[in-house]
Parts: sequence; C-alpha cells; structure tokens
Amino acid sequence: MTVSSTQKPQKPLLGKFRFASTLVVETGLHIGGGNETLSIGGLDKPVIRDPLTRHPYLPGSSIKGKLRSILERLLNKPLNRQGSRDTYRYESDDFVDGFTEISSDQFVPFQGARTCEVSRVFGSTGSNKCWIETKLARSEDILAPNGNSKIIDGVEHSQAIGRNSPARLIVRDCHLTDESAEELKIIDTGLYMTEWKFENGIDRVTAAANPRQVERVPRGSKFNFEMVYTVEDESQVEQDLKNLAIALAILEDDALGGHGSRGYGKIKFENFNFFYRDVKQYQQISSGSGSDREPIESRKNIEELLENFGSLNDKIQQRLYT
Repeated sequence: MTVSSTQKPQKPLLGKFRFASTLVVETGLHIGGGNETLSIGGLDKPVIRDPLTRHPYLPGSSIKGKLRSILERLLNKPLNRQGSRDTYRYESDDFVDGFTEISSDQFVPFQGARTCEVSRVFGSTGSNKCWIETKLARSEDILAPNGNSKIIDGVEHSQAIGRNSPARLIVRDCHLTDESAEELKIIDTGLYMTEWKFENGIDRVTAAANPRQVERVPRGSKFNFEMVYTVEDESQVEQDLKNLAIALAILEDDALGGHGSRGYGKIKFENFNFFYRDVKQYQQISSGSGSDREPIESRKNIEELLENFGSLNDKIQQRLYT
C-alpha cells in the first residue's frame, strides 16, 4: 500500500489529565437560559436549567470561554478576530506564525497554534485572512490558490489557507452536587431551586424607573467541576497546566456569568483531585488495571495548588516519562 506524500500525520494521543473539583457559588450567579414566555411580573432573565431535572447548571462552554478570555489577557494576546457587536478576540489563524488581515492596510500578528499557549489548549479555527511568510507557507503547502503576496514587516508574505487546531482542553458542564440539590429543593423563594434578584435601572435624564427581575443560583450552591487535558506534546504539559491553574485563580477574583460588576458570580474552587491515564492504561482497562480512581495529587483550594505546583509537576513528569 502506498501513502500519499500529502497525507497529514495524525496527532499522537499520549494520555489525559483529569481535574476534579467542587465549584462553590459565593454570590448569586446568573448564566442565562433560553427564551421563555414572559408574563406580567415574570422573570426577565431566567437561568439555564437541565431539561430533565429542572436543576440549574453551569455550562462548560461558559466556563471555558471565561478561562480562555482570562488567559488571553494574562498573556497579552493581540485582538485579531472580529466577533459580534463590534467585539474582538484573539485566535491563531494557522499552526504557524503569521498575520491576520484586519483591513487593506492593517495586519495583526498572531502566534501559530503549535506553540501558542492559548490556541493549543483552547483550540483555534483557520482564517481566510491569513498571511504567512512565503517560504514557510510554501513548505507547509498552505498557499492559497491564486493568492496575493505582499511585504509585511520587511518580509514577503503570501495569502494562506489557515488550518484548524483542535482544543486539548475539555470543560464539562457543571451539575449540582447531590447534597446541594437537596438543600436547594427546600428553599422558599417562589422559584424552584433559585432566587429572584429585583433590579431597577434609573434613566439619568427623566428619572424613570426600569424594573427587571433576574433569576440567580443562590449563594452556597455547589457544583461538580471537571476538566480534561489531552497530552499531545510532553514538553508543553507543565506550562499548559500551570496556565490553567493561574486562570482558575484569576477566575476566583473575577466573576462567572453575567452582571459580575454588580456583585454577581463570585466563585471559589475546593478539593482539587488530579488523575492521569496514559495510552497503556487505557488499553489495559479491560483487565482491570487501567483504573484512575486514585488521584495522583490532591489539594484543598487554589492557593494550596499554586503554592505546591512544583510537587504536582514532579508527579506529572514521573507519569509522563515512565
């Protein structure tokens, strides 16, 4: 059997780290749900709920998006992608370094997803406004058909077909712990397992009131939190996991969900447990020897995690290279 020279190699799977923790809500938290019928005196902003149990939950997409935003700011990444409502974000246009075309005379540099500490963890989508150094684009076989070339920062660049980079990080939806669910079922607020937050916007000119009702997950609610990081490059694991730990610490001092500047969404993490399985362990699961039920390390809170990250990293390296 012959293999085409243009066939792209599959990224190797070396193993997976799993982070398990408890997310504790310290001030009322709002992550909006879908459209509901709005009646007189009803909720303006309901929370998202599990359609089967009607329990409030925290979408993994919301947490992952917040962590990505934190890491982009922490690493001072340039804003090169336009989103909705005139907002911008950062993303790698390709595996290798290049420039994003914002307009005919404005080009913003980006770091390739192979090395970018944000894109390699959270993923990125290729762009058709991607410009790569011509020699590099040719060697990577990503030159755009009939694409143009131009000098950027004194070097010839060509239009390229930007490639997608899958995310290494999975953030699970967070569901209530069993104990917390039982506690919320008996609260008496007029809403099932949540609370009302009445707000009143005042027109600065006419002084007219604009009342609204926001549904929130109450303070003290606890959710099961889990992330999974896929190991593809052993040399990048330490930095990626450290960045994620720092992002979690910043999230504790920031806010999750909407209306954070008004006091909503303060959270903290408790009881971290870290698990690891390499490829051999997955292959041995059928024999009962691939279990990861025992954590390789445990920490009470984020402060203890960061203060003792060196110890955790030593155990991580032992697992990666043995």
